Amino acid sequence: MIDTHCHLTFPDFADRIDETLAHAASLGVDGCITISTTVPDALAALTVAEQHERVWCSAGVHPLYADQGPHDWGQLRRLAGAPKCVAWGELGLDNHYREPARTVQDRVLEEQLAAIEEAHRAWGRALPVILHCREAFEELIPRLRASTLDPARFVFHCFTGNQAEARLCLDFGAMISFTGVVTYQNAPEVREAARVVPADRIMVETDAPFLSPVPMRGKRPCMPGYARHTAEALAGLRGQPWDEFHAAINANSARFFGVS
Repeated sequence: MIDTHCHLTFPDFADRIDETLAHAASLGVDGCITISTTVPDALAALTVAEQHERVWCSAGVHPLYADQGPHDWGQLRRLAGAPKCVAWGELGLDNHYREPARTVQDRVLEEQLAAIEEAHRAWGRALPVILHCREAFEELIPRLRASTLDPARFVFHCFTGNQAEARLCLDFGAMISFTGVVTYQNAPEVREAARVVPADRIMVETDAPFLSPVPMRGKRPCMPGYARHTAEALAGLRGQPWDEFHAAINANSARFFGVS
């Protein structure tokens, strides 16, 4: 399996990426997608991906970095066009924190969606989009629906909502991805949400270096290899045999990101 969302460019992994990937492989996680948060970070992520065969990357501006502009959308598009870049993002809206102001987040979201639409028209092909959505489902989904982008090509990463919010995402047509949060005893609503996601719409990630799953909870950094713990917990939670769930998440990540 692969870790579909981690941040290998963060300081936690400085000078230890080879060690981190070897640790992941020892747990059966033989590849990962390193996700960007700004345009400079997207360049760093692409550099890491190009240096490692089983690492891919994304290109996007995270809503919590929306105020770190100006954002060079032309450069982001060039990075997204590289062979090892397999997605846009992460992008979206975050209502959990007071800063950056929602006016700034809203503007950057609209600019970014427009840049993605323009790139897809120019390329004649479409990359999937990784979404950051925290306490903003009812605001973000209408924005996405108003775009020309295919709902099936969105994934709500690090899902921490409840079952009703999961159904909003599913009714929209998107994928849903779970982190170690689903293993936490204080997150029963996330486990309830995980039970209703169809087998062909679910993915697994770490969001490393954050959110280490049980039995590694509290350990920093979270490691990409810990995706195995979350996947096994999800299989048990959903009452699926490991081999069946394992095959499903591998098929989903291969179909969605074009990697396997």
